[in-house]
Amino acid sequence: QVQLVESGGGLVEPGGSLRLSCAASGFAFSVYSMGWYRQVPGKQRELVARIGGGGGTNYADSVKGRFTISRDNAKNTAYLQMNSLKPEDTAVYYCNGRRIYSSSTEYWGQGTQVTVSS
Repeated sequence: QVQLVESGGGLVEPGGSLRLSCAASGFAFSVYSMGWYRQVPGKQRELVARIGGGGGTNYADSVKGRFTISRDNAKNTAYLQMNSLKPEDTAVYYCNGRRIYSSSTEYWGQGTQVTVSS
């Protein structure tokens, strides 16, 4: 029973902050790279940030300096701290897990809505 469950989305004003959480279960969390992606209606899903098993990170240029991805293997949870939010950050945010050395093994969460508006 593999599950990735996102939480923490909501409505926030421009310049505000949100912290998204992704609670994982049913697989060996520590040997999976974890990522956050986002999607708006009519557009392709895009990478926001990834964190590897060793703690290395990658970010989309549009969020560098504002977002931080992290993970707590003891809690089987990944996080996305989002600061200085902009209206263009509005999207459904999805959690992703991909097995290290086996990218064909991949799981997705159901998504959580983030809306940045005044």
